[in-house]
Amino acid sequence: MEYITHSPQETIKLATKLAEGLKGGEIIAYKGDLGAGKTTMTRGFAIGLGLGDEVSSPTFALVNEYTGGSKGIDLYHFDMYRISGEQDLETTGFYDYQNDSSVLIVEWSENIDFAFDKNTIYITLERVDENTRKITVEGFENENTGD
Repeated sequence: MEYITHSPQETIKLATKLAEGLKGGEIIAYKGDLGAGKTTMTRGFAIGLGLGDEVSSPTFALVNEYTGGSKGIDLYHFDMYRISGEQDLETTGFYDYQNDSSVLIVEWSENIDFAFDKNTIYITLERVDENTRKITVEGFENENTGD
């Protein structure tokens, strides 16, 4: 499915609605350049999972953890920009975070394509202009956003 959003608020609203279809155990792999809206999209997923809206980019931390939400699903937000292979990925603890009560969101996912299976949800964010984003979602069972 392809969506166009015209503001950060619309991007958050889209991700919030997509989060309603998450059950835990999913991996969401982002593709998109700097400033495309990946962290904004993650904020919407966190809101939709009942984890609040205090989301920041994991650039220097490698992973930001958002736990204890009202839906019982934890969110782990990874930045794989500096990861270049299986050994690097192993040191992040990536595989330890995968379970049925968590959702993993991965920025710079192309750096660890080898770690994903056919059930991975791919979200491509493209910057059209300062506020407009083209968002393509692939592999999501319930892509109905209700709009």
